[in-house]
Amino acid sequence: MFENFKNLVFLLLFLIIAQVSVANPSQNLSVFFSEVDDFMKKWVKEGKVNYAAIKKNPEGINSLYEKVGKTSLSEAKGEEGKAFYINAYNIIVIHQVVQLYPIQSPMNQNGFFTGNKHLVAGEKLTLNQLEFKKLVIPFNDPRIHFSIACAAKGCPNLASFAYTPDKLLGQLDERVKKAVNDSDFTKVSTKNEKVELSKIFSWYKKEFEESDGDILTFINEYRSVKIPESFELGFYEYNWELNSK
Repeated sequence: MFENFKNLVFLLLFLIIAQVSVANPSQNLSVFFSEVDDFMKKWVKEGKVNYAAIKKNPEGINSLYEKVGKTSLSEAKGEEGKAFYINAYNIIVIHQVVQLYPIQSPMNQNGFFTGNKHLVAGEKLTLNQLEFKKLVIPFNDPRIHFSIACAAKGCPNLASFAYTPDKLLGQLDERVKKAVNDSDFTKVSTKNEKVELSKIFSWYKKEFEESDGDILTFINEYRSVKIPESFELGFYEYNWELNSK
């Protein structure tokens, strides 16, 4: 009798512990967003990442990389999935650079974007697959290209915060505004009536045209000083040098 009672108590304790240890997926996402935010605020300044310091203190990036793989999106709603995948992309890029550091460019590593697979919410994906299968195609939002990191100086500056569901729309707008109003990123010559743009606008031309009709219309939507439609468009060489601090 006592032995049966003891076994019953152990079973009940096990079930209680199991119930507590299996966190609600929404709670997991909230924790993930918060931890990414803390990490980005600590290690990213003005778009540059302190890879050397992260290499010496890898616990944070390793933990986030692991959570990218284990996080469940089974109950994700609203903008949660979109925000998760943007943050996941950025965390994977930083983690991969740290593993390879010191390197001069992500392009020094074969398969950085197209070959190496990473666990993302339980699914094995390359960075390119994550970008297109989980972000570009499902959401059809060209602003995404200003929010994800490519670990290069030619990329729009990496944000020093996490993208969160409740602020996502404003955050995406902010990143586009910062890029298209930055004279180093959007090079306008009034004298020559020409504007030199990042090759992002060339590589993803179709997306910008589908969004606003043409590239210049998209840019002017976020510009404080509009670029005349008569200006010639050109594209400068992409700088693949590592965006290290």
